[in-house]
Amino acid sequence: MSGYRFTAPMWLYPGEVSWYFVTVPEGISDEITDLTEGRRKGFGSVRVAVTVGGSSWQTSVFPSKDGTYVLPIKKPIRLAESLAEGAPVRTHLQLVDL
Repeated sequence: MSGYRFTAPMWLYPGEVSWYFVTVPEGISDEITDLTEGRRKGFGSVRVAVTVGGSSWQTSVFPSKDGTYVLPIKKPIRLAESLAEGAPVRTHLQLVDL
């Protein structure tokens, strides 16, 4: 599978902990839901391989209340790629374990 490419703004989760996320677009989220039926992990998470700029890593995307998935962007990635809140993040995402 070639994966998914999209660009979306990075946002800060409102709360005491500084978690940053990128929302996976609705159409891609719908396809991920369909492809991973019966295979999702805890909290409905889906394992993914991600590339943003020159950084690649494995993590999970998590379902949100609106039916899309959210991708956490950890501090080392934000620093390496000079990402700031609201910045567009060009993302390549591949499903793992399918």
